[in-house]
Amino acid sequence: MHSVELLPDLATERAVRDVWRRLADAGLPSLATHPHPTNRPHLTLVTTDHLPPQTHAHLKHSFAQALPLPLRLDGPLRFSGRTRVLAWAVRPDEALVRLHETVWRMLRDAPESGSTNPLLDPVRWVPHVTLSRSRGTVRAELPDGLFPHTSDALPGILTGWWTSARHYDSVLRTAERLGP
Repeated sequence: MHSVELLPDLATERAVRDVWRRLADAGLPSLATHPHPTNRPHLTLVTTDHLPPQTHAHLKHSFAQALPLPLRLDGPLRFSGRTRVLAWAVRPDEALVRLHETVWRMLRDAPESGSTNPLLDPVRWVPHVTLSRSRGTVRAELPDGLFPHTSDALPGILTGWWTSARHYDSVLRTAERLGP
């Protein structure tokens, strides 16, 4: 599988990694325990079977023009199913929605890319930054002080920037910068 992802600025990345650490310190599932060097906070825009070279070039151009974009994280979000996910909700503004739709259509319409994940279709997309994944039962209560608190915002609300993009190949477990 190939994914196209946005990466946050360093301050936001540090804040997400701090939440990962707090979850792990509380004995809860956390991406802090995932040791691979490509593991970092990100927002997935699309996943597909393949990333054709010509699409890769178009993506680089699109990201060079679109980034940086404002980022707003809005508190906890949970997904249930076979895998339970705790995430930090991303509030999409118009520019992020437009970029997501552009990237989605670019890969959906490229015949060599194969199938795209329908959960990332613009009509179904729930933008988020993953904090933990688990297959077992997980305590419903989150630890106090899990999310940062600033004087001008409620706990869990954080603003920053989407500053770059990458292509992640889950088979080779490699990441390549797409821009800027």
